[in-house]
Amino acid sequence: MAVDQPGDPKTERNSVPLQIENRLFINGKFCESSDGKTFDIRSPATHDLVATVFEASVDDTNAAVAAAKAAQPGWAALSPGQRGAPMKKLAALIRESHDELASLEALSMGRPVRTYFESGMAAERFEYFAAAGYDIKGSSSLNTPGFTNITLKQPFGVVAVIIPWNVPLVFLSGKVAPALAAGNTVVLKSSEKAPLTSTKVATLIEKAGFPPGVVNVLSGHGPISGACLSSHMDVRALSFTGSGKTGRLIQAAAAKSNLKNVILELGGKSPAIIFDDADLEYAAECTQASIQFNSGQICMANSRVYVQRSIADKFIARFKEKFSSVKKGNPLDPTTNHGPVADKTQFEIVHRYIENGKEYKLPLLGGVAHEEKDGLFIDPTIFTDIPEDAKIMKEEIFGPVVVINTFETEDEVMAKANNTEYGLYASVFTNDISRALRCAKQLEAGTVGINTTSPTTAADLPFGGWKSSGVGHEGLHESLDNFLETKTVLFRMG
Repeated sequence: MAVDQPGDPKTERNSVPLQIENRLFINGKFCESSDGKTFDIRSPATHDLVATVFEASVDDTNAAVAAAKAAQPGWAALSPGQRGAPMKKLAALIRESHDELASLEALSMGRPVRTYFESGMAAERFEYFAAAGYDIKGSSSLNTPGFTNITLKQPFGVVAVIIPWNVPLVFLSGKVAPALAAGNTVVLKSSEKAPLTSTKVATLIEKAGFPPGVVNVLSGHGPISGACLSSHMDVRALSFTGSGKTGRLIQAAAAKSNLKNVILELGGKSPAIIFDDADLEYAAECTQASIQFNSGQICMANSRVYVQRSIADKFIARFKEKFSSVKKGNPLDPTTNHGPVADKTQFEIVHRYIENGKEYKLPLLGGVAHEEKDGLFIDPTIFTDIPEDAKIMKEEIFGPVVVINTFETEDEVMAKANNTEYGLYASVFTNDISRALRCAKQLEAGTVGINTTSPTTAADLPFGGWKSSGVGHEGLHESLDNFLETKTVLFRMG
């Protein structure tokens, strides 16, 4: 059922009346889990109970896949315009629900409402893909004598989408919208840390008029519903964003079952490189914003910063000044720009990495993790001059923790930046265009920013990781192809 959020200071402060949907959405209807199991969502800012959510069982997951499979032929038979009509309605409903969506993220995983942008991005994506189905076209060839040959682009069938907890609507829209535009039906599994915006969108999907079974929304844990989707024989494609550990499990399950097509966007350990001719003020502002945004819980955050030694003191002083000026507090307060980390598990993970850094050197800033009645807050933390082989330099932290090391030469910093198994994003700050292009070519990353850094991307260009940061790319153009099979048809003439 939809649960009214009590009128307490959290909701009154933001003046958004919340009715939290806690059920599964299968075959066009909301339902409780088949075994009655639930899990609690607690605010990382206050520890208060926000909602008790029904957890999808294996039977529920199978039912969702069966509903999607039954609905897919009829959905694919519609024209792109007919498929786009409910997508356009959904986009409008998402825009109208901005305040409520922002508040749900603030309550469930501590995201400050001040910085919440996902509803606008999600609406834009559903609007774009509502018309993008007309771009799906095959090709033709007369190159074989006696034949006129063509290719067809056709949907896979049932697509599974598994999204993370840090910016759920970004990934929901970036995967679900192109899958639907291509004629597939979808089973979405949200993260157990932050399912509430997904269940809210499910209520909007119902209002938008999608046929039953076209989009199904599950809340639950990876080892149950996620594992079921990964190994399900009726799921023909799966798109996942999350940790490398989970990505490997999904890829293995896909290989052992039906070799379903898998798209993976995984973690990062992104380097930012500051040369001595860069605009130091601007570089400091950009790089601190990258690691501070969403309390550092962004896969492409520049958690490693390399600054040329001759300007290191000046840059670090500017970075520290900006990084320390955050306003920590209740994420529902519109003046807050630094919220807590998502939950106790993430809090403990970040704390362990901070302690690892302290084994080498005390932090220049922060290094404090507050497990207080006021929430799971981690202060912005700066380490300097940490060995390149330290765990804090090699592994993804997913918190507001940055290491700033120095370098002398371009060759040296290229070797350091690439000395990682990750390859999601990298950035270079310099006014030398030749150097910028050399570095962009050498850096082993799917995206390279020149005089900019994450989370800046280009919507019409591919985004994806090199090395252990993923398989495949996503974007306004690439994502449609992710959800289409290619068929060759040979016509013998005469």
